[in-house]
Amino acid sequence: MKYLLLKHYRGGPTPVVDYEPMDRWAPEEVDAHIRYMNEFAARLQETGEFVDDQALAPEGTFVRSDGQGRPPVTDGPFAETKDLIAGWMVIDVESWDRALELAGELSAAPGPGGKPIREWLELRPFLTEPPTVTE
Repeated sequence: MKYLLLKHYRGGPTPVVDYEPMDRWAPEEVDAHIRYMNEFAARLQETGEFVDDQALAPEGTFVRSDGQGRPPVTDGPFAETKDLIAGWMVIDVESWDRALELAGELSAAPGPGGKPIREWLELRPFLTEPPTVTE
């Protein structure tokens, strides 16, 4: 079963550990966090559970169609920080319990002072088949 782990910029419920945004961390703290993420992905590559991942820049906006022949509508030059996704990882695991276990481990990536940030991650299963409609 494939799952998407979404890292939000300060999204989700209030963090257990209230930490400064990453752009205020010391360079060695950012390096430790990125190293943890890379080592986590490397371990999952070895077990065959890693599919893909990507970090995303904080810039972005919501876009929607405003009808044929009209320019797209945006929410402004910048989306609310809480709405932005910092990055994602796709995993392919045997069960929901394993996906929860890995999300919990990833949530403990180090932050300022090397302490686990215990960030909220959004865990979403891939839709494998459309639901069956019975009449």
